[in-house]
Amino acid sequence: MLTIDNINVYYGAIHALKGISVSVAEGEIVTLIGANGAGKSTTLRTVSGLLKPKTGQITFEGQDIAAMAAQSIVKLGISQVPEGRRIFANMSVLENLELGAYIRSDKSEIKKDMDTVFERFPRLAERKSQLAGTLSGGEQQMLAMGRALMSRPRLLLLDEPSMGLAPLLVKEIFKIIKEINESGTTILLVEQNANMALSIAHKAYVLETGRITLAGTAQELSESEAVRKAYLGG
Repeated sequence: MLTIDNINVYYGAIHALKGISVSVAEGEIVTLIGANGAGKSTTLRTVSGLLKPKTGQITFEGQDIAAMAAQSIVKLGISQVPEGRRIFANMSVLENLELGAYIRSDKSEIKKDMDTVFERFPRLAERKSQLAGTLSGGEQQMLAMGRALMSRPRLLLLDEPSMGLAPLLVKEIFKIIKEINESGTTILLVEQNANMALSIAHKAYVLETGRITLAGTAQELSESEAVRKAYLGG
């Protein structure tokens, strides 16, 4: 479904991604793990069109998207839940969700997906008229995920969904991520909580200073001594 082939990405003179290659098959959860500054978020931002690779190729369902504008990439079926949620704090929960469907025109289908989001995130349904900025951190993460789902993506990019959340909420968010995947959405997940990420992923890549140093099934990486020492607390 998604192939990242030998991309190099720069922030000015800083070489952020150094020839990385990643593949995501339809139906998979693929996770990128690594320390702060390793290039995980940069990878997602490049896939979603917010950054452009200097060299290399990104293809989605056979189409080269490396030079495409971000809004065109959303229309193809890729949606990102950004690090830090980035919800519209001064708009209501309902308005945030409606904005997620801005590329769509069929009102009955939008309503159907809105109902699905409220079923998946009952707390959002209870607070749909509330200003998004007044929600708790966990509720804001649910809103950011719900907003991305309103574009009806085939590939969902998740950037640090557990950041700043209490352990019980982290478990809830990861349970929801797994359910979203099981309902037919492919997921590329960036996550510092390597234990949780590897527990739900099919495949995993380890990024260190802009390079992929390890790749394999999630089980293989969770059993790797190097990964255990560096990221799994053991």
